[in-house]
Amino acid sequence: MNELTLTTPALLFPAISLLLLAYTNRFLAIAALIRQLHSQYSENHDGRVRGQIENLRKRVILTRNMQSLGIMSLFLCVLCMFLLFAEEYEIGKWVFGISLLLLLASLGLSVREIQISTNALGLQLSDMESNEQLIGDN
Repeated sequence: MNELTLTTPALLFPAISLLLLAYTNRFLAIAALIRQLHSQYSENHDGRVRGQIENLRKRVILTRNMQSLGIMSLFLCVLCMFLLFAEEYEIGKWVFGISLLLLLASLGLSVREIQISTNALGLQLSDMESNEQLIGDN
């Protein structure tokens, strides 16, 4: 039972679509934060804000790459379905396999982006905590 049918790649459509929606929402949130931080930096040239913007630059690049890999995965799923429809089963299996690998790479980048985001939040929280301690000591 090693047969690939049209329904197998079709099962990935909702998953990839939801994943791309989540990536887009993440991108929009990062873009809004960058705009906000940019206007803060323009007003007072705070070095900490500049550091946050650099961190966000990395996240934007990762998110762009996540989206690109997800889109290529979806494209190859559609191509796979076409190949299976054209009864090109062997090529269809290879294309589907590549599609799965691209999806895995996209998810891997997503994990990395979440790690960077979590580290940035941790730094911000520790900065807030140290400021509170300084205020409490006075």
